Amino acid sequence: MATTLYKVEGMTCGGCQRHVEKALKGVPGVSAVQVDLAKGTASVEGDTPFEALAAALKAEGYALRHPD
Repeated sequence: MATTLYKVEGMTCGGCQRHVEKALKGVPGVSAVQVDLAKGTASVEGDTPFEALAAALKAEGYALRHPD
């Protein structure tokens, strides 16, 4: 399985970090997630398409971006 690092926009606190992690883990095909609040990133392991991950976070009020 692939691990991909994404940027997450909209996180401001530890609660946000946990919320983002839970939302991403709930997407089918995701096997592991690590969210770093300080860096504003999420490392996602699995074969889930970016669009599915982005939609899950958008529904929760966050934005997922490909790293620059």
